[in-house]
Amino acid sequence: MNRNDDSAPRAPLMDRLTGEALPVLAPIILALAALLAIGSLPTWLTLTLAGLAMGMMIFVMASGLTLVFGLMDVLNFGHGAFIALGAFVGVTVLRGVFPEYLAADSVTLNLVAMAAAITAAALVTGALGWVFERVIVMPVYGHHLKQILITMGGLIVVEQLIHVVWGPNEIPIEQPATLRGSFTMGEFGFEKYRLFAALLGIGIFLGLRAVLKRTKIGLIIRAGVENREMVEALGYRVTLVFVAVFVAGSALAGLGGVMWGLYDQLVFARMGMDNMILVFIVVIIGGLGSVEGCFIGALLVGLIANYTGYLAPTVALGSNILLMVLILMWRPQGLYPVAGSQ
Repeated sequence: MNRNDDSAPRAPLMDRLTGEALPVLAPIILALAALLAIGSLPTWLTLTLAGLAMGMMIFVMASGLTLVFGLMDVLNFGHGAFIALGAFVGVTVLRGVFPEYLAADSVTLNLVAMAAAITAAALVTGALGWVFERVIVMPVYGHHLKQILITMGGLIVVEQLIHVVWGPNEIPIEQPATLRGSFTMGEFGFEKYRLFAALLGIGIFLGLRAVLKRTKIGLIIRAGVENREMVEALGYRVTLVFVAVFVAGSALAGLGGVMWGLYDQLVFARMGMDNMILVFIVVIIGGLGSVEGCFIGALLVGLIANYTGYLAPTVALGSNILLMVLILMWRPQGLYPVAGSQ
């Protein structure tokens, strides 16, 4: 029997559209609807690319949290601590170690400074993630209410430690010299740093997806998200995988904190908690444990925040809440629910 028999029944077109394809089309549909509402192509392009950049920075911060939710079934409300700490570590490296590289009119020197700041932030937040998981999270596995309370407590403790180490004041930080300013093409303008952030976010998504789809450790993680007991029965030490995912998620949050700090050109201790609302919205509408869903959700959040900020500034703050409500009415488990996730 031919396994590729064309006579095999196929799902109806509407079923396929409402299955995997439609969530991918959602950002495109949103962008086209915004084009009709805005009515100006240069303005729409500027807002769309700004939304893409914002979405990619949120994706970097949220991608680790969605895996922690999906794989470990841990409600980590302390994730914002890694975002804030990563931003402060990155700023310390940029201002204290590489100030000349940051101000130099050289792409190479700017990238060296950025790479050093991101690496330091990822290492420090990854190490903190390991301590956080072993000391705070591990004793409360399986107890969601305790997880919420104790991780919120961890977030507050880290914020206070930031005040002790760096002081209570906000710290300004300049973007690398070659990433300041904008590209202009006629009436269309786009900030260089946002383009850099968008490309970095897309690169991280592709790398993360490649690891999850094409490597053995990725296979174990995906299997663990869907059926932890099955993976343990095959002899894999799921606990070590849990810890590695938590550390990687913390490091990604630190990296995202550096990117967001440079985007705002300001870092402060509450920036992690302030960004957690958008991070949670992205994780929920994407589907717990789904990197692809997190990516699409971050795009939607970034785009709608910029479109509504231009079209109706008074409702901009609530636009992402409305987006989450509409998506959960459409797909209660998120855009790409992962079987077995809680």
